[in-house]
Parts: sequence; C-alpha cells; structure tokens
Amino acid sequence: MDDLPLADLVAFTAVARERSFREAARKRRVSASSLSEAVRRLEERLGVRLLNRTTRSVTPTEAGERLMERLAPAMSEITLALDDINSFRDSVSGTLRLNVPIIAAMVVMPDIINRFLKEHPAISVEIVAEDSFIDVVAAGYDAGIRYDERLEKDMIAIPIGPRQQCYVTAAAPGYLAASGVPRHPRDILDHRCIRHRFLGGSVMPWEFEREGETVVIAPPMVIATNSIEIERAAAVAGFGIIRTFREFLAPHLASGELVPILEEWDTAFSGPFLYYASRRHMPTPLRAFVDFLNREQRRGRGR
Repeated sequence: MDDLPLADLVAFTAVARERSFREAARKRRVSASSLSEAVRRLEERLGVRLLNRTTRSVTPTEAGERLMERLAPAMSEITLALDDINSFRDSVSGTLRLNVPIIAAMVVMPDIINRFLKEHPAISVEIVAEDSFIDVVAAGYDAGIRYDERLEKDMIAIPIGPRQQCYVTAAAPGYLAASGVPRHPRDILDHRCIRHRFLGGSVMPWEFEREGETVVIAPPMVIATNSIEIERAAAVAGFGIIRTFREFLAPHLASGELVPILEEWDTAFSGPFLYYASRRHMPTPLRAFVDFLNREQRRGRGR
C-alpha cells in the first residue's frame, strides 16, 4: 500500500459522493475518463470492486461504502490542512460551496457575491438554488442560507441580506374585476389560487397575521409549482391570486399588472441568515466570506 496514490483515493471519493463520473468530473474540472481510470487503478491495487457501474447509475459496493466511511474524515482533514496554506498566499483561493433558497439566489446573492468576488478574485463560488431543506454539511456544502425557523440549533448563523422581508397577496386587475376582491383571508377560499410547491412535494398553507389574529388557510389551487416564473406569469395572466415574497412581485405591482389585496394582512418576517457548522478549522473561502459579510453588516451594506 506504500505506493497507493492519494489522487486515486480522492477520485474514488469524489465519484462515490456524487454517484456519477460525469458530475464528479464537472465539479473537479477534470475529464470523466481520468476519474474512471483512477478508480479502475485503485480497484486493481486493492483487489476489490468499489463501485457498481451501469449505463444509468454509479453506486458504491459494500466495500466501497466501508472505504468511504473511513476516508471521509481523513479527506476532510487533508483538505483543511492544504487550505491552511492559503494564509501564506497573497490572495485567498479555493471554492466556496453554498446551498440557498431560490428567493435568496434571486434577491440576496447576486449583489453580495459580485462584491465578494471583486474582493477575492482567486476564489470561485458554486451556488445551488433550491427550496428543499437538506443537511448542507452532509451534502458537501460549506454553508447554506436559511430563515430563522429553519436554522439548526447547533449551527452558527450570521445575518445576510435584508433584515426584514414581507409576504404580499396580489392578483391581476382583470381577475379581480371578474371574481371580486377578497376582504378577509377566508374569502380567498372562494377564489382560484397560485401556490408554491416545494421540491419535496409539500404545498404550504397560507398564513395571515393582523393585530394578534392569525388565519391559516389552504386555498384552492389552479396551479402549484416550484417555479416562481410560472407563478408570476399565471398571476399576471389573470389565473388567480398569488401570495409570495414582495421582491418577486415588485416590478408587476409597480407596473399595475398586479394589484395588492389584503394589504393590512401583509406578513413581515426577519431576513435570511448564512449558517454553517461550528468547527475549529473553517475552510478558508468560507472564512473569507464570513469576514466579508461581517464587514458589510458593519457598513450597513449587507442587503
């Protein structure tokens, strides 16, 4: 085992984690064939199959799973050890991997990431935007963005973006002219509605609050989708009532394509947080991003 290349172990770990040669190659910026050759070479040296390969999938064998379990902590320590060398460079380098909700990807991240990359041109950023709730550490991300009700208790959280956001309810003028204007949230039960479906399949009820009164309803759906573009287009086209982040609807409210309703029931809530695992050795790109956000907050620019 003395001449067992570390690069082959790294290649195996990458493929086993992604369960795909192509995806692992894309993330590592190498060819899929080079990863395939590295895994084949490792299997030959160990004398055991580590991955089951078909035309549609790649899955670890029992031996592969066992090796992955033992390698993961070691690979993490190696990554952190090499990452510490960044402190001796003129500029910080590496890859920052973030998992963020779609609203954050559209509203919060573009301006912040652009400023961050200008300050740290040697860092690359990978952002996955999705509304499913995952364990960001287990999924291989450095950090995630979540709202306070979704924060894990054992994670560190710092503010990012606007410190207050708001849900608004709206519909197209033509729809309201034909179907009437709701005067109370419960009136919405007699209307067609456009609702958001999360990737996991759940469709959350609509919750309204006003002066201590809370109303929770599950209105009839004419459309349920995880695409805000489809939701907005359907609302503008007059297919029903929509309730979502104000930022999503702001241009259409300003243009008059959508009309706000039940404004006294608009729901304000605290803005998002960047959250990450508490650990002694933080990856250098994440440390740089956290330091950047803290400076931005002090300057009042963490919007």
